[in-house]
Amino acid sequence: MDVFVARSGGIAGIRLTWHVRVDDQPDADDWFVLIEEIPWNDVPAAPPEPDRFTWDIRCEPAEQGVPPLKAAEATLAERQLTGPWRELVDRVRETSEPQREAPRAPRAR
Repeated sequence: MDVFVARSGGIAGIRLTWHVRVDDQPDADDWFVLIEEIPWNDVPAAPPEPDRFTWDIRCEPAEQGVPPLKAAEATLAERQLTGPWRELVDRVRETSEPQREAPRAPRAR
């Protein structure tokens, strides 16, 4: 399983991304339990907050990962990042170095 976390927004609009290959972690079972605890289909609604961070979180199963978890993805505002969401983001950020990306253009609506 690969976990990708991206933080964008803020005053400068700089996008940072982190990536962890869970299968390579010494505590992979703990990662899998945490990923399963996340309420992927129950992201609370939040109004837009200019100049605040937004977090994109994506999990992609490895081709032959164990256990076989489904791909999952969510975007959360800074204040929504609580509980298992916060724990996962913090673990990813502690485990890997950030990569800097150029700011993205706003999504078309």
